[in-house]
Amino acid sequence: MTAYVIRRLALIVPTIFLVTVIVFLTIRLIPGDAVRQMLMGQGGSKAAGTDFEVTVETLRRQLGLDVPIHIQYVRWVGNAFKGDLGKSIWTGAPVTELITHRFPVSLELGLLGMVTALLIAFPIGIYSAVRQDTAGDYLARSFAILCIAVPSFWLATLVVVYPSIWWGWTPPVEYIPFVEDPAANLKQFIIPALILGMLTSGTTMRMTRTMMLEVLRQDYVRTAWAKGLSERIVVMRHALKNALIPVVTIVGMNVPVIVGGSVILEQIFTLPGLGRLMLDAIGNRDYTIISGLNLFVASVVLVANMAVDLAYGYLDPRVKYD
Repeated sequence: MTAYVIRRLALIVPTIFLVTVIVFLTIRLIPGDAVRQMLMGQGGSKAAGTDFEVTVETLRRQLGLDVPIHIQYVRWVGNAFKGDLGKSIWTGAPVTELITHRFPVSLELGLLGMVTALLIAFPIGIYSAVRQDTAGDYLARSFAILCIAVPSFWLATLVVVYPSIWWGWTPPVEYIPFVEDPAANLKQFIIPALILGMLTSGTTMRMTRTMMLEVLRQDYVRTAWAKGLSERIVVMRHALKNALIPVVTIVGMNVPVIVGGSVILEQIFTLPGLGRLMLDAIGNRDYTIISGLNLFVASVVLVANMAVDLAYGYLDPRVKYD
């Protein structure tokens, strides 16, 4: 086990390297100039001619954007190893502080959405498998397809728009930290979490049903039925645990949602999370925020995926890590 963990941790380093290189290069290939965009947003004008160009070059030097891109990358990586992800080129705020401030919002939304998804997916998926080809099974499968097919932005927009038209009610738009008012905070998160959970439960629901059907046909399960054990014991104690291995993989694939939040839902419900921070940074060509945020998300996702792989050994003792 120890050797396996060490190897996985060693593989994280080149993976993160490739992620940072791709992001670092890609964001600079997007049409537009961050420095010129910043100056124009501050009231500058190209009509200023030579003075404008001098200002552009001066600001480039101040931001360290006047050197070749590979030198910029080496500088950024060197500082990142020291825990310094740089500063926003627009506001000057440290990227590390921005992530630290925004991460709890995305984490809360992601965890509430994940819990909601599992509370929906597991009972319905198990019921659908146990009652295969019944009316309840067909209804559950249709609901799972609906959850997969409905766009989150469409459903969220309906939730925001129509209640305001019909009843004059809209979800809270001002973020309230959990430490200040837990009840108001949860009230603000419950609707986006329900939407996120419902729309991410479809795949887990279908996978749970498929794996439960496969396990329920195994010899040891038929033996449990033959011994006269109750349906609850056979399903929950003998079948469910072995059916969860592929399901855990699906859940692990949703880790980016937990870490990075849902960009669309955070934007619609005005939640100041990492997803909204990323969206604003892309619009402003804020290179340091984009690079630092991707490094953070990639690191957490890779570690979480390793944890999911280690969970296989608990769910199935036949899994060995050499």
